[in-house]
Amino acid sequence: MAYSLTQLNQMDESAFVAALGAIFEDSPAIAQSSYSYRPFESIQQLHQLMVTIVNTFSLEEKLALIRAHPDLGTRAKMTKASVQEQAGVGLDRLSEEEFERLQFLNQTYLQKFGFPFIIAVKVQTKATILEAFERRLHNDIPAEIEQAITEIAKIAWFRLDDQIYQDG
Repeated sequence: MAYSLTQLNQMDESAFVAALGAIFEDSPAIAQSSYSYRPFESIQQLHQLMVTIVNTFSLEEKLALIRAHPDLGTRAKMTKASVQEQAGVGLDRLSEEEFERLQFLNQTYLQKFGFPFIIAVKVQTKATILEAFERRLHNDIPAEIEQAITEIAKIAWFRLDDQIYQDG
């Protein structure tokens, strides 16, 4: 459901968290932490606050946020937003060969880093996702944690932009 920024600013805490709890995958605490900073003047201000909250997380909290995301192209249970985002670039319509390659990359990445590969698929294609997978497998763990958090912030922006509109 889409909300205006005015509606969002006027919600009580439970409605606010219900509206924004899925902006960061299965992490409603970020929306809850944002609530007391209302009113927001823009979607950008809300997004920046939420990203700032994530950036204050401990390493363990960041890893939990990263691990809340599904593998790409998986056939496992995902949030509605993840399903839509992955379908938007055709990850729900992979050939058997593409599916096997993506599963191999997912497993290789997970074994190396201990968390799933995160990329804001909305601005990608299957080809650019696979290229990023191959390139990022050469990174070290701290670089990939930083990249995953950067990608999660992009995903959150796209979700906010889809769900909240600036009024007047």
